[in-house]
Amino acid sequence: MSGYGHGDEERTFAALPPAPGGAFTRTWWGRAWLKALEDTALDGAQLKAGRRHARAGAVGAVSVRPGRITAVVKDRDGTPYRGDVLVREFSEEEWERLLDLAVDSAGHIAALLEREMPPHLVEDAAAAGLDLLPGIGDLDAECGCDAWDHCPHTSALCYQVARLIDEDPFVLLLMRGRGERTLIDQLQTRSASRAARGGPDTDDTPDEGTPSGAGGMPGVSAEEAYAAEFLLPPLPAPPVASDAPGRPASLDTETEPEPGIDPAALEFLASDAAARAHRMLVDALGPTPLEPRLTVGQDAVRLATASPAPWIAARLAAGSGRTRAELDLATRAWRFGGAAALAVLEEEWTPDAEALTRAGARLQEAWEDDERPVLRRSGGARWTAVGAEAQLRLGEDGRWWPYLKSGARWAPAGPPDRDPATALATAFAAGATGAVG
Repeated sequence: MSGYGHGDEERTFAALPPAPGGAFTRTWWGRAWLKALEDTALDGAQLKAGRRHARAGAVGAVSVRPGRITAVVKDRDGTPYRGDVLVREFSEEEWERLLDLAVDSAGHIAALLEREMPPHLVEDAAAAGLDLLPGIGDLDAECGCDAWDHCPHTSALCYQVARLIDEDPFVLLLMRGRGERTLIDQLQTRSASRAARGGPDTDDTPDEGTPSGAGGMPGVSAEEAYAAEFLLPPLPAPPVASDAPGRPASLDTETEPEPGIDPAALEFLASDAAARAHRMLVDALGPTPLEPRLTVGQDAVRLATASPAPWIAARLAAGSGRTRAELDLATRAWRFGGAAALAVLEEEWTPDAEALTRAGARLQEAWEDDERPVLRRSGGARWTAVGAEAQLRLGEDGRWWPYLKSGARWAPAGPPDRDPATALATAFAAGATGAVG
């Protein structure tokens, strides 16, 4: 069951289907509502006629707002009548008392959020002079048929409202003057304020029978601790990432560093850490997933793409087990495609038979017969163009990478492509312009 309509202070429920046979309510609070109707109405025949109207589906959409419920009810001959039932609203002072009672036990709020009316809350409210459920004479009727007491139309409306209250006791609370969203917000605020003050009791000595934690400190029952989850205030809006990373702290302290500490290298790493932290924050706040964790060898290449001072690059090469020339090739690959491009440069893999067949078919169909270059498989997932210092490498993700011979080594010549002909053209173009050397 869901209501629609005009903000938190009014809810409109679509007409319910006919309800032939059986009881109108299944909950004790729904039965209490109908008992109030039966104790208020003076004419039992009118109640029976109203019950028949409700069972037949003669009650239209029901509007619920503070102090009043309204619906159009059709008579047996189809004549429509507007019926209203009035319920006394609580005063501000009465609502303050009820809210205090509710936050005294998190179980009360948990029950309401589960669309149940907690009997202890009703009993506590009654003890405090608040009749949460209507009693004798609390349901006043107004109808377009000009009846002075409950008529079949207002009776049918009350029977239909009993079905609504069955499903959602917040309907009853709205009649008493407060909408669901307003109530939950007020309960959250009041509960958070009470928690900040250390709870309703200022005495640190637990009452007799109160659960205690380690060291004799006051505690709460497991039921209330679990229910308190519903009283937490909403999470704050996520932060907005800055446009650029912050500037790391200066290490120029005019104090000699400890042996083995290189301030320039430390400043380089601090700047890189700030840039990565900023990028991770942007990724975390956006739809892009966070980048996977890098190995030491991959991270050394990533750091080297920032073109650090030569002596830092030499340390990165040594630390990752590469020569300077190998690190230069690795950083070139990284700029074209990150860790995936580095894997194509430094690792070999052999596709299975099915993948090799697909790759061969793709190479055949990528060119016309009179334009197709002669390609020789060079092991693994590499094909070298015969008579040209160009090579295609197939990545595990199905993309083709262009390579050119640079001295005694093969070097990345550009970004990858799904089409091997485009990737080979990229390699030829890089060779023509001397982009690899």
